[in-house]
Amino acid sequence: MEDYAIHLENVGKKYKENASRLFNVRDKLLFRKAKKQDRWSIKDVTLSIRKGESVAIIGDNGSGKSTLLRMILGVTSPTTGKVTVNGRIGGLIELGAGFQKELSGRENIYMNGVVLGLTEKEIDQVMDDIIAFSELEHHIDKPIKTFSSGMKVRLGFSIAIHVHSDIVLLDEVLAVGDKHFRKKALQAIRQFLKGKTIVFVSHSAHQVRAVCEKAIVLDQGEVVYFGDVDSALDLYENEIVERKDKEIEEKNNKYRKKDSITT
Repeated sequence: MEDYAIHLENVGKKYKENASRLFNVRDKLLFRKAKKQDRWSIKDVTLSIRKGESVAIIGDNGSGKSTLLRMILGVTSPTTGKVTVNGRIGGLIELGAGFQKELSGRENIYMNGVVLGLTEKEIDQVMDDIIAFSELEHHIDKPIKTFSSGMKVRLGFSIAIHVHSDIVLLDEVLAVGDKHFRKKALQAIRQFLKGKTIVFVSHSAHQVRAVCEKAIVLDQGEVVYFGDVDSALDLYENEIVERKDKEIEEKNNKYRKKDSITT
């Protein structure tokens, strides 16, 4: 196990949700309670990521990607199974995660550094580099609530690459922001995170190929493939995406038939 940065054994995550989406405002006003049913976001996942590997997690919205990252990070616990992490985790779990909107950008850098186990002196040593890379010199002392989504990503990403950690989790961090910064961020991942374990969630095949050597494909909470990036993307784009498109088309056809009958 010493060779592994992350090991998941029979991991599952179950949530309670309303059994019917038709539960409406009238039901709430009449104090009716919505029935709850179990929904497995992640089902029986067993896999290991070696130290220094860069691994993408690919899947549709709702496939369980972010849930898997949160369990690795430790912000949510698995319902079943066990998650083992060897090393310090740092990085941006998702857009703006961990930022306190009333605090300034600079204060949030300190807060994030402390959460990651750094001393004030260690944070001071990388403060100027974090601010310079984020290109937020003129905004860093303003409250985070005044930042655009792109500015939050730039700051969060800059913290992730400059703060010492063994494992970096990146969840759609390059989905927001201008083309210039996305290109700069990809270059920084290769430069600053070389040798670290990276777990990267992205819908961009280009970004996945640029960052990762392996990929996990999630479908409805289950791992259907874990291996080389090209095979993973091929499976996702040619099987899962096509199946989803077919399901959507079938639903649309049903609605069209209903409309034609009523009119």
